[in-house]
Amino acid sequence: MLPSSTAHCRLAPPFPRRLLPSASEPLRRRPLILLRRSSSYPDRRRLLVRAIDAAQPYDLEASLALRHLRSNSLKIAVIGFGNFAQFLAKTFVAHGHDVLAHSMQSDRSSAAAYLGVQYFPDPNDLFEQHPDVVLLSTSILSTPQVLSVLPLHRLRRSTLFVDVLSVKEFPKHLMLKYLPREFDILCTHPMFGPESGKDSWVGLNFMYDKVRLWEEDERIERCEKFLNIFSAEGCRMVEMSCADHDKYAAGSQFITHTVGRVLEKFGLEESPIGTKGYEKLIDLVENTKGDSFELYYGLFLYNKNAMEQLERLDLAFESVKKALFGRLHEIYREQLLEDAGDGIRRTMHRAEQNRRREVAQKLLHNGGQTPPNLSSETKAW
Repeated sequence: MLPSSTAHCRLAPPFPRRLLPSASEPLRRRPLILLRRSSSYPDRRRLLVRAIDAAQPYDLEASLALRHLRSNSLKIAVIGFGNFAQFLAKTFVAHGHDVLAHSMQSDRSSAAAYLGVQYFPDPNDLFEQHPDVVLLSTSILSTPQVLSVLPLHRLRRSTLFVDVLSVKEFPKHLMLKYLPREFDILCTHPMFGPESGKDSWVGLNFMYDKVRLWEEDERIERCEKFLNIFSAEGCRMVEMSCADHDKYAAGSQFITHTVGRVLEKFGLEESPIGTKGYEKLIDLVENTKGDSFELYYGLFLYNKNAMEQLERLDLAFESVKKALFGRLHEIYREQLLEDAGDGIRRTMHRAEQNRRREVAQKLLHNGGQTPPNLSSETKAW
């Protein structure tokens, strides 16, 4: 091995292959070779090797990898940087995307800095960065107000708007109403959250609806890049209309939240002898109580199918109660009838005994004989 100090050697051309750096050898391991002509030997060259193990200032492999990463990265602006938005932003950053954020209510700059997200207190400054994607992660109830005050004129006309709200028909109509016609619209719903997706997104449902997507290669590619974030994480990609989503979600998500909140009010507690089914109910309570009542109210208010599902749930509960009480009433009625039958038989027996007693008294009064079995039956009674 060559010493770390400068070394000189003279070689007659051509150079031996063993001294030339291999193409497969990492660039930072290749020696720095300087060629100089020697005045004493005009046909020979001097090799000057400096610091063979020193890191080089230019790494072609790293540069190509960075260039590829930037070519596939998106600039994503997140509006509403609450717990769910931070949960998504963490994965966006891990995929090499530039994430910008703004919160309409409170300062989230510390959380953004921790996740490697650039935070903008003013939405004007945020939109002047010309993001490729604007992600709406606001509460359902505040979405109309948020869309009405955003400085949309500072965005490029080809911007893609994406929402991740738990209802779909409502934000779809809002974005069609407030956004310029040139903007693309993608409605999505990750059917998981910080609790259910904290370990992995593999197999978790991700619903999306390409509401408005102009037929340009750049726009289509950008939309696919965004969807690829979730498909690369292993999500089960489900494309369906917003109307169908709300229909199915009312029968699953809304009912899940409702049952979880009812059990929370009921005061479900852990048991030392609880079954697996009971433990799942405990988990359901833990998952639903972490969400705000504002979210639950939004699921009820802005999904037209929610009221129907709530009424069906109420009817189902009443039906179960009637089945229980109906069976109880049958047993109780049978007992009453049995008791009543015994009472009737005893009453009839008493009446018969009284009749025979009267007959006996009349016979004795008239000097007749008492029937042989009358006195014994009367005494036995």
